Amino acid sequence: MKKIRFAIIGYGNIGKRHAQHIIANDEAVLVAICELPSYAKPDDLSTTIAWYTDIEMMLKQEEIDVVNVCTPNYLHHAHCIQALQHKTHVVCEKPMAVSTIECDAMITSAKANERTIFVVKQNRYNEPVQQVKKLLERNALGSIFMVNVNCFWNRNAFYYNESEWRGKRKQDGGCLFTQFSHFVDILYYLFGDIKDCHGVIKNFNHPDIEIEDTGSFFMQTLSGAIVNFNFSTCSFEKNMEGAFTILGEKGTIKIGGQYLNTIEYQHIENEVLPDIKMSGKPNEYGKYQGSMSNHDKMIDNVIQTLHGKAQVMTNAFEGRTVVSMIERMYAGVR
Repeated sequence: MKKIRFAIIGYGNIGKRHAQHIIANDEAVLVAICELPSYAKPDDLSTTIAWYTDIEMMLKQEEIDVVNVCTPNYLHHAHCIQALQHKTHVVCEKPMAVSTIECDAMITSAKANERTIFVVKQNRYNEPVQQVKKLLERNALGSIFMVNVNCFWNRNAFYYNESEWRGKRKQDGGCLFTQFSHFVDILYYLFGDIKDCHGVIKNFNHPDIEIEDTGSFFMQTLSGAIVNFNFSTCSFEKNMEGAFTILGEKGTIKIGGQYLNTIEYQHIENEVLPDIKMSGKPNEYGKYQGSMSNHDKMIDNVIQTLHGKAQVMTNAFEGRTVVSMIERMYAGVR
């Protein structure tokens, strides 16, 4: 079977993660990378991987099936459309864009060029999340009364100083776009869309950035469950917790750990979930950590979908809905 030919735009922390998993997949080949002119091709990359500093030149000169867009948030929209117009499929890192207007333009371009946008939401692959998803699909928890989301991470001055776009309102968008869109996505993946969003955001400990570092929101799912969504990048020195606590008619369950990687509590009518304690590592970035590193599963989903053996794990409509939810949360700030 023909290998899927990938290219990457943006070779920063997450771009390197994409490259690692593309190279490791026997059904894929990484043909090219595009990065800023000031970056030289790293010595550890194969000489068969072409290195470009001009996106348009890469798209014109290389035979590419899929372009992975791993650039800063505010560039996702333009880079995805540029790739789609060259008739390549697109893998777009989170968030899909920093506005629903941009998402709509991306979706329009994908339809016009008959190509697919795959949005990166790798926490959907976490085994505890998958187990709870199956419970909900079987209505094993009955009516859902309340969902409490806690995401308490650390992002220090080094993180914001490492890249000039981070912490800038227009380029970054805010914590709900950059750090915690994963948790907004899992809320949507498990319980659907939201309504009646009200919240408070503050910057307590990061005086040099334009965005918040802490927030708390109160909202409802469309089915009426109460949702409390709490986040912060002020956890002292290191990431503390990423957790969903679910109170239902027939059970209570908590997905916890630092990265939604364990079942911390369960008491369910006539059900017992496996004792899940995922040992997978988070994305390591030196002086801080990101989410669970499930990008290998994401790359495989792209390949299997293009071979007709799977469906897109997170499609463009879902990516847009998550951006819409974030917009509505920020719009509800008092």
